[in-house]
Amino acid sequence: MDVPADPLPPPPPPPSPATPSSPTPPASGPGSKWPFAEPTEAERAAMAPTPPADLREAVIDVLQTIYDPEIPVNIYDLGLVYAVDVGADEGVTIRMTLTSPACPVAESLPPEVEQKVRCVPGIGPVKVDLVWEPPWGKHLLSEAARLQLNMDGY
Repeated sequence: MDVPADPLPPPPPPPSPATPSSPTPPASGPGSKWPFAEPTEAERAAMAPTPPADLREAVIDVLQTIYDPEIPVNIYDLGLVYAVDVGADEGVTIRMTLTSPACPVAESLPPEVEQKVRCVPGIGPVKVDLVWEPPWGKHLLSEAARLQLNMDGY
């Protein structure tokens, strides 16, 4: 005598409203099919908004990597940067000068400053104002620049 086959199991119940309709992405890492890794602690810190005081310091750090090609001192320690102002919108205005109006980098240095400062994480609009008053002088050199240029007595 033939035994009837068990009927098919009932279909699963529909998902409840508390059940997400899309699956949670799997863990990332080697062997994972999920394409994005969780950001590291350093990457999270870099993505965090930068407070204005820290933003100003970050801009100064960048300015200290830019050199006048004729003098082996960065433009910040050389005294070419008169002011770094950070606004509420994280915009930065830099007031700077050159060693003289006839300086050969008069056309290229301000755009270089603007371009490099724009790369600071969290920065807003960047404006570089090139000014000629007060005129630059050796008295504006930082102590580090004076030592580097062997100008201790100035």
